[in-house]
Amino acid sequence: MKLYDELVWRGLIQDISSPDLIEKLNNGGLTFYIGTDPTADSMHIGHYSSFLISKRLAKAGHHPILLVGGATGLIGDPKPDSERPMITKEEVQHNFEGLKKQAEDLFGFEVVNNWDWTKDINVVDFLRDYGKYFNVNYMLAKDKVKTRLESGITFAEFSYMILQALDFLYLYENRGVTLQVAGSDQWGNITSGIELIRKKLDKEAYGMVMPLVTDSAGKKFGKTEGNALWLDKNKTSSYELYQYLINLEDSMIIDYLKKLTFLSKEEIEALEKEQKEHPEGRSAHQALAKAIITDLHGEEEYNKALKMSQALFSGDVKDLTVKDIDILFKDTEKKILDKDTNLVDFLVDQGICSSKREAREFVTGGTISLNGDKVTDLEKTLTKEDAIEGKYIILRRGKKKYFLVECK
Repeated sequence: MKLYDELVWRGLIQDISSPDLIEKLNNGGLTFYIGTDPTADSMHIGHYSSFLISKRLAKAGHHPILLVGGATGLIGDPKPDSERPMITKEEVQHNFEGLKKQAEDLFGFEVVNNWDWTKDINVVDFLRDYGKYFNVNYMLAKDKVKTRLESGITFAEFSYMILQALDFLYLYENRGVTLQVAGSDQWGNITSGIELIRKKLDKEAYGMVMPLVTDSAGKKFGKTEGNALWLDKNKTSSYELYQYLINLEDSMIIDYLKKLTFLSKEEIEALEKEQKEHPEGRSAHQALAKAIITDLHGEEEYNKALKMSQALFSGDVKDLTVKDIDILFKDTEKKILDKDTNLVDFLVDQGICSSKREAREFVTGGTISLNGDKVTDLEKTLTKEDAIEGKYIILRRGKKKYFLVECK
């Protein structure tokens, strides 16, 4: 397949500004940009699809530039329902530096900051040199603005469209950028930039948008939505990412494989067939998790996430490290062991069992495991000597109920 046909097959094209772009994409040689505002110091999985399409274009001979909006981030792209909270210049700068390093490390992209060419423009020049090219009726017709008219939109948010158009114009004139790539929610901003270039320079530029990657509830990923899966493994561990991907609804998995991996059409179709015939094997889920985690964090991180998941599933947890345990039980309330205590008494005192009778039955019946080993001795005393690296004891009741004990 040619590049454009592959992008269509993967579901990565929602709209393009001109049919002429198809041949240009297939031929290579375009310089394009993709942008993000520094609202956090890490990108999340919602950005990942956009940056992967940039890697696909780069592999096909195009040159990517990542714009991190140090200026636009101070204003905020209009949300459908409310104004974004303002963040300080210091926060924006901190986030810019984090995103710049992350983009360079993960994707190898050149990074630019629109603060560099925006900071010295005074308000009169802004209105004369850029604002005069925007008809208010044209701006009001854009979806992002239109959805906010009833609840109200500030002039600052209303002006965001002009700022983004200014970016496209600047990069067109100074870096030879002729294409902007983004998620579908940026279509109005992109076409505004195309119009500004046409009116001011009498030149043609292009835009391409892709569908947003959403979660199972149909919400796009992001900090604002509260469902961000961060690309920084210190914010979202490889294990947490693995758990999310391995537990995706079956109906979403092939779509994710197409959009979020470089697996070939043949490989994905084979996984789709395998999933239909043997859904219990979750081979498509495993392939997705391996592809994404390896691409982001390396094969060692994927293997560690797999090992941790298998350990929790099987109960064989004795080889886990304290760091592994902190990740696995990140959201689990810890039970505290501050002195040597009989196991049966501890199970009752900590609410793991409802009574001493129940605790004795669980222990003698082999239902209680300590660091993966069944405990059947009613006289067993829990001590710090039982703890992994002297810190944690992992108790399991039955097959799935885990309790983390921290030794003081």
